[in-house]
Amino acid sequence: MKKVLVPLAPGFEEIEAITVIDILRRAAVDVVVAGTQPGPIEASHKTRHIPDCTLDDVRAEDFDMIVLPGGQPGTNNLHHDPRIKQIIGALQAKNRWIAAICAAPSILSAYGILKGRSATSHPSVRAEVAAGAKEISDQRVVIDGPIVTSQAAGTAMEFAFALVEILCGTDKAAEVNRGVLARL
Repeated sequence: MKKVLVPLAPGFEEIEAITVIDILRRAAVDVVVAGTQPGPIEASHKTRHIPDCTLDDVRAEDFDMIVLPGGQPGTNNLHHDPRIKQIIGALQAKNRWIAAICAAPSILSAYGILKGRSATSHPSVRAEVAAGAKEISDQRVVIDGPIVTSQAAGTAMEFAFALVEILCGTDKAAEVNRGVLARL
């Protein structure tokens, strides 16, 4: 069974995190939602979410993928958390999947993960992402090697299904979509 880490920091974008968590779990992926702090995490639109554990409880080597939701100040909070940098570095060293949506690709750019790669992001962070990427794309979801980026809350469903295809194949993605009827 594939295992994915979705870290939640205060101010994360609800649609980007919850859509990914939901669609991956429908595909029978083991998704671990880890908070940057104990207890409920307040998202960017003031909803409160209870993670499965904290980042202190996870080990990077246990995961096939990390998915960074965007939103503000969630993206900044993830970027400045040294545990995120350590986990991403460990996954990159093992050539495992690293995914980010909306403003979160700016974290990958700052960490040097996008060097020599194509990526996309929310327009508000395009300049930051472009500074560290080979090329910025207008595609809604971009896959370049083991790096997956997407643009915003409005692309979260496509992003989630791209992750299912990567981890479980196109047949599983089609099976999950028969239940949700997303336009992909």
